[in-house]
Amino acid sequence: MCGRYSLIIGMEQLVKRFGIGEEETGWAPRYNVAPTQTMPVVIAQDGSRELRMMQWGLIPFWAKDRSIGSRLINARMETVAEKPAFKYAFRWRRCLVPADGYYEWQKTGAGKQPLRIVRPDNQPFAMAGLWEQWQDPNGGLIFSYTILTTTPTASVKHIHNRLPLILNPEQEDYWLYGLRGTTTAEIDAFLKNLWSPPELTSYPVSNRVNNPRNDDPFCILPLQL
Repeated sequence: MCGRYSLIIGMEQLVKRFGIGEEETGWAPRYNVAPTQTMPVVIAQDGSRELRMMQWGLIPFWAKDRSIGSRLINARMETVAEKPAFKYAFRWRRCLVPADGYYEWQKTGAGKQPLRIVRPDNQPFAMAGLWEQWQDPNGGLIFSYTILTTTPTASVKHIHNRLPLILNPEQEDYWLYGLRGTTTAEIDAFLKNLWSPPELTSYPVSNRVNNPRNDDPFCILPLQL
């Protein structure tokens, strides 16, 4: 699963990397993003990309209570087309979740060691996501998202048995606009033939990331073991 990530780039770099218009969001770099928090995602809107601030943890449009979102922070790519919570968003509301690293906890003899997983060049990337719009009983709208996961690549499978579905830049438009698959066979074809697994590397970080209230540069510093 993907339960924490970081996005430490500024708005100017975010706009340039993801080809979106400048947005007035009050955005500040984030070092330890946790579920239920609000983050920028990129959606397809009228044939172009748009930045939208959303809550992490998908609330299906049919949900009776928003609390379901805290349990839907990830969706398995292999079954996403079949699950009631995800199947409509998978078909019509896909998004890109900008990040520059994510965290996993590896079991060791001394306990669980947090690791930060990044691209070798430390550049930002897009995780494949789904988004929804939910209306609360008072008529307010909440936009929310989930992150797709799949089987891990060789570089990280010793850390965890799931991997965020990280897209290469040339695959991002296809995820937003081109993919119309709604069956398991079409999803399998995407994973086997169209998705190129990313190169990733990892390093240990402080257990400060265990607490979501810690959100500062110390969270991403390499830990000297």
